Amino acid sequence: MGSQTAIRKNNNVIPFPYEELIMIKKEMISRNPLNNLGFAGEDILPNGGLGAVLAHAGLGKTALLVQMALNTMFQEKPVLHVSLNDAVSKVDVWYRELFNDISEGNDPAEIAEFWEKIQIYRFIMTFRVEGFSVPKLEERLTDLMQQNIFKPHTMIIDGLKFDESGRGLLFQLKEMAKLFGMRIWFTVHTHRHEPPKEDGLPLSFLHVEDLFDVLVQLAAKGPKVYIKALKGQSPEAKKEALELEPSTMLIQD
Repeated sequence: MGSQTAIRKNNNVIPFPYEELIMIKKEMISRNPLNNLGFAGEDILPNGGLGAVLAHAGLGKTALLVQMALNTMFQEKPVLHVSLNDAVSKVDVWYRELFNDISEGNDPAEIAEFWEKIQIYRFIMTFRVEGFSVPKLEERLTDLMQQNIFKPHTMIIDGLKFDESGRGLLFQLKEMAKLFGMRIWFTVHTHRHEPPKEDGLPLSFLHVEDLFDVLVQLAAKGPKVYIKALKGQSPEAKKEALELEPSTMLIQD
């Protein structure tokens, strides 16, 4: 019989197969696109750091950040997912579907218990785009932390319109990240009609580029999706793009 850990459900301790956790963790680490692009450090971003995934519509920006969030949750580090577009139920579906794709081939009952185990490491928060502000976010986050409900290690902000938000809002978010000792990832929608600079960054992003520690880009070539680093990778890192598996946003085997 293999090693086991346990989770608690309705005051009953339920054995959990530790091998499944180890196997899925190894799978995600070995095929994690950011690790394979040569970004240094387990967390990729430092405390107070900002990172972003840039892509045209429909290429999987949110899916990539959900995959990164799951990877963080597997390490038992809390993730706060802030959505400016979708309801909590829709965001939860993103996580469930991607988790099922990643864990496909494992015992369904064991995977269901694993899914329940990692739920304590995720909190979903929604805002209307027009109602979003850093003071409001900080107020809600402070309430969660003061009541000992949730203290995030990583935050994801999905749906922020960078061409409208301006530099001031991002600067405030960076200061908030430093204050709470966390790091923040963003999705950035880029426009097909806007020609990028030689380094791949769109002109509309240049006014805030210096605030970010890590930038990656998703691009399509026919039916295939690739990821490449634009900023933040170690000097000796490989520069070529990596092909992603569309269902999981992990690199292809």
